[in-house]
Amino acid sequence: MSTLLCYRPQARRLDRLFNDLLRPAFAGEEGQEGAPIRIDVSETAAAYTVRADVPGVKKEEIAIEIDGNEVQISAELRREGEARDGGKWLRTERFVGKAARRFALPHEIDETKAVATYADGVLELELPKKTAVAGRRIAIQ
Repeated sequence: MSTLLCYRPQARRLDRLFNDLLRPAFAGEEGQEGAPIRIDVSETAAAYTVRADVPGVKKEEIAIEIDGNEVQISAELRREGEARDGGKWLRTERFVGKAARRFALPHEIDETKAVATYADGVLELELPKKTAVAGRRIAIQ
């Protein structure tokens, strides 16, 4: 049993090493440009609420497009400054470039009433559902 206890930390280190080597450089949705934006979506009878993580981005650099029931969020992620005092980067892991997320919701969105707020790196969208237009009965004269 003591041999097994010594083996576990080494096995975990090897697993981590292989996972890091085999992990794709970028894991996003097929056909998606840039880095993915992670979202949470909740629903009420009247609207959807979307919370998206977009840390380190100014609100002016975030774009939101609504087309029917499809929503697209995109942002430009930038690295501030260069290595200081003639230094060089030893490791750069933070994504720089375009981040985007496109998704469809079950109901069409009333884009005229949609509201977006951004605080502490989280974009929150309130997306009201379009009210279904009932058929109109026409009287015959």
